[in-house]
Amino acid sequence: MKKITYLLSALALSAAPVISSAQSQFSLQSQTLTNSDNEPGPVFPLPTERQLKWNETEFYAFFHYGMNTYTNLEWGNGDEAESIFAPTAAPNPEQWLKAVQAAGMKGGIAVVKHHDGFCLWPTSSTTHSVVKAGNAFGRETNIPRDFAAAAQKLGLKYGFYVSPWDRNSALYGTDKYVKDVFLRQCAELATYGTDQFEMWFDGANGGDGYYGGRKTTISVDRETYYDIPNLRDSIHKVCPNIILWGVGGEARWIGNEAGWAGETNWATENLGYAPERNGMYGTEDGWIWFPGESDAKMTDQGWFWHSNESPLSAERLFQMYLETVGRNATLILNCPPNKAGVLPEADVRVLKQLGTMLKNRLGNDLAKNAHIEVSNTRTAGAHRNYETANLTDGDAKTYWATNDGVNNATITLTWDTPQTVRYVMLQEYIRLGQRIKSFKIETSTDGTTWKAAAPGVTTTTVGYKRIIPLNGSTANSYGNGTSVKAVRITLTDSKSCPTLSTLSVF
Repeated sequence: MKKITYLLSALALSAAPVISSAQSQFSLQSQTLTNSDNEPGPVFPLPTERQLKWNETEFYAFFHYGMNTYTNLEWGNGDEAESIFAPTAAPNPEQWLKAVQAAGMKGGIAVVKHHDGFCLWPTSSTTHSVVKAGNAFGRETNIPRDFAAAAQKLGLKYGFYVSPWDRNSALYGTDKYVKDVFLRQCAELATYGTDQFEMWFDGANGGDGYYGGRKTTISVDRETYYDIPNLRDSIHKVCPNIILWGVGGEARWIGNEAGWAGETNWATENLGYAPERNGMYGTEDGWIWFPGESDAKMTDQGWFWHSNESPLSAERLFQMYLETVGRNATLILNCPPNKAGVLPEADVRVLKQLGTMLKNRLGNDLAKNAHIEVSNTRTAGAHRNYETANLTDGDAKTYWATNDGVNNATITLTWDTPQTVRYVMLQEYIRLGQRIKSFKIETSTDGTTWKAAAPGVTTTTVGYKRIIPLNGSTANSYGNGTSVKAVRITLTDSKSCPTLSTLSVF
């Protein structure tokens, strides 16, 4: 603190005479910044480029695998013998990723160190790792290496979960742990690929533990203990598109592990709000961009594999998708590998069914063949227009917008012949901030008389993506559908002129 104060004082002292002597040489002049493209003004806060790329991932997998797979625990104590880790076959991350790719996921995050401190790669930071595993399959395991290689081969995004909390390390709770163990582990993981999209740190920190032989309780302040500014900056230098989750987070926990976000869900938030109370909804006038990530399980037991578990149905997983990705959040769905280091066949089958559902239900965009009329269109600029064609061109960089001061608008889609519709999907152009505060959807069988759609659905926020089942049910959304000749979306309120990059009807 003394050094900083001295530096600031020195700067002030050296600058004073310069300002004084130069005062007469400068005069204030009015200057108008040009906006030749007539782009709408931003509504702050705004996402960073890495947050935008992360949001576009939408749906990805969690793979909880490690010592707990072989102890039947969810949270290991940290005192487990390394020899217990003894896979019955060589773990196969490529099989994991192929299964979730079939489900429509765009990537995955592999747990490589949980709270027990056992590392699934040969690390220099501890001996509590695969190097002392109970068999050759275990000793040859290197999940970060194999997972990254498989993801790159399949064209999927990837990242790693590394627990800041370490119940095995005798150094935990001291400064040496952060410097010599945790930051070193993060640096090692970064070497397995600079194209990682997310690093998961979890929020569980401190408490009862083994701590290298000492059974004690340690309390840490996660906001200060892990040297977050240095951690975040160091990782971003190596992996520029990665976001941090949990410690140093750039996305928030949605507040539950049941696979749902609030129908009203702002990507903006204020730091310090309890996620379990507000994570599902965000804060309309929040001062940071802090979008929600929903973590949920595809099985009926814990995060790690258990012999008595069963996968949830594809219909239930589709409901989760609608209630997370379809409500301005991302969905990270846990798919736990078994003792052979593969996803069970029953899980693979359900994941394939889910992928088929997503293609069949959200794959044929009827809006592309509709006649679209809007109540207002923003005046084009020199190199950019804001026409309705931008809504269906498949280009995330184009968008429709209204003129300044027009904070409500109507978009009407009509077809020459009746269409069976079930869902409406809206996407804001969030590079300019989240703006829409409320909307409504109506359908018409003749194009002149209108009926309210989506009964019981709270049609408030849109954000990156909103998917509305027109029958009002996420649990039974598909059904027989509704035969219509027209669909009308009315944006009833917006913080500023609304923007939409995509409008789809399925």
